[in-house]
Amino acid sequence: MPQLPDDLDAVAVRTWCSLALEALGRERAEIDAINVYPIADGDTGTNLYLTVESAAAAVEAVFAAHETGTTAPATADAVRAMAHGALIGARGNSGTILAQLLRGMAGVLADGGDAAHLRLALTSAADAARQAVAHPVEGTVLTVAAEAAEAARGEDPDLRTVVTTAYEGARAALARTPEQLAVLGRAGVVDAGGRGLVAVLGALVETVTGQAPVRGPRTASGNAAKAPVTVDGGPWWGCRWAAPRWKASRTGAFRQMARRPTGRWTAPRTAAPGPRSR
Repeated sequence: MPQLPDDLDAVAVRTWCSLALEALGRERAEIDAINVYPIADGDTGTNLYLTVESAAAAVEAVFAAHETGTTAPATADAVRAMAHGALIGARGNSGTILAQLLRGMAGVLADGGDAAHLRLALTSAADAARQAVAHPVEGTVLTVAAEAAEAARGEDPDLRTVVTTAYEGARAALARTPEQLAVLGRAGVVDAGGRGLVAVLGALVETVTGQAPVRGPRTASGNAAKAPVTVDGGPWWGCRWAAPRWKASRTGAFRQMARRPTGRWTAPRTAAPGPRSR
């Protein structure tokens, strides 16, 4: 069993990126399917995956360029590469916000990766993402990030406690997003971007504890919530939501085909993200 880190050093950052990419790879279709805000284009999971893929590749490049020896790259080099890779590879609104979250974390973690720095990093991440959005809306990934930071504030100076508490705070906040944002409540889903952030934070929990946490939003009992998909009334006609389908136009851009009511969730058919991908 690999040794668990006491601090978020370069090796831990590398592991985190790898596990986050794996988590989003498993959950991207599920996240795509619940993407109804701000636009129901069914690509949030894919955009988050591609953004983290770029971040992970940048961290790997730092390790590849590091001189062969017994020491790993500096933590500052790893976290800055992670943030830069996410920024240059960000896809869509969700990827851009995640990149801002990682940028905010990197600005603090470059000075240290202990529990105290991580608490500050989570707050810095939430602030950076919120400042990057012209009109912040509650019930989105911004709320989930803020609640994760708030949950970890004032915790014992132990890295595992801080990470786990932040993750549970994010899960609880995610479960409440349908109550905060009407479009999510009508569709009976949680926020897709917030769901992706929970997956990324879950990968951080696994990095520092060696155990994968419970997935998904958290209910009052502490168990994973199963968000209903049946909608009552409104623009969904009391039917279950059918995720949008896409096809390429003659110009190569993507246009949304008509939505139709269906008796079950229909997974979106995603194509390679183009320059107009959200």
